[in-house]
Amino acid sequence: MSALALGIILVAAFTHATWNYAAKRSGGGLPFVWLTGLVSLCFYGPLSLAYLWWQSPAIPPGAWLVVIGSGLIKLAYALLLQRGYRHGDFSLVYPLARGTGPLFSTLTAIALFDERPTALALAGGGIIIASIFALTGGTRLLHADRAHLRQGLIYGFTCGCCIAALTVWDKHAVAHLHLPPLVYDCSTQVVMCIALAPFAWPRRAEAASAWRDHRWKVFAVALLAPLGYILILTAMTFTPVSYIAPAREISILIGTFFGAKLLKEADAPRRLLAAGGMVAGVIALALG
Repeated sequence: MSALALGIILVAAFTHATWNYAAKRSGGGLPFVWLTGLVSLCFYGPLSLAYLWWQSPAIPPGAWLVVIGSGLIKLAYALLLQRGYRHGDFSLVYPLARGTGPLFSTLTAIALFDERPTALALAGGGIIIASIFALTGGTRLLHADRAHLRQGLIYGFTCGCCIAALTVWDKHAVAHLHLPPLVYDCSTQVVMCIALAPFAWPRRAEAASAWRDHRWKVFAVALLAPLGYILILTAMTFTPVSYIAPAREISILIGTFFGAKLLKEADAPRRLLAAGGMVAGVIALALG
């Protein structure tokens, strides 16, 4: 991996953890997601139009189907993530979502494409599973007072599925269809806002309340979420996904640290250790 790609990915990892921290602090739901999408379009929309006018890139036929697909997956991810943050700890949901994405990608490749991972990749998958077990407290999940942890586990896993789908889908968009990352990501934001509008408009009072009470968090998510992903998409245009996936998972450690130290969530040492194990597992999975 080139130094440029590594630098881009590390900046994107910090950006990703930061906007997720802001989303957790907002406590928002569907209206918050819609609001951040609108603010994001106000900023990145003109930049995308300027890029189209300046570069006049060739857009292949049928690209709009890829954009719609990505937008709908991102919408599911955003809504599930917000619900996860409302019902579970940040230092639990975030690393679960980030760490299980590569694992699910590998399992999908085995099931659908008859791929045969190496012993190192299988060991990496085992490390991730063991780290998840440690992160969630293992058998303590069965206790009656751990219902919030079980909810966090479910939302973390479902978000991980969305991340796995997006990784494959968007790699195809930018690396094979050669869609410009800035224009592509902004277009998916348009899809998200349109799809949410019929549900968010009747709840516009909640969106106004989120703007009034959590304005800085709205700006943080609206500006940093697309920026982080545009950086990753840019790296995908000249770097294999097998290199990008493990490097960007440093965000697991950053996010877990935010939850443990800034939000004062419980079991900080154990969760940080488990997050480190998940990063090691993802790296082994990618190298294998």
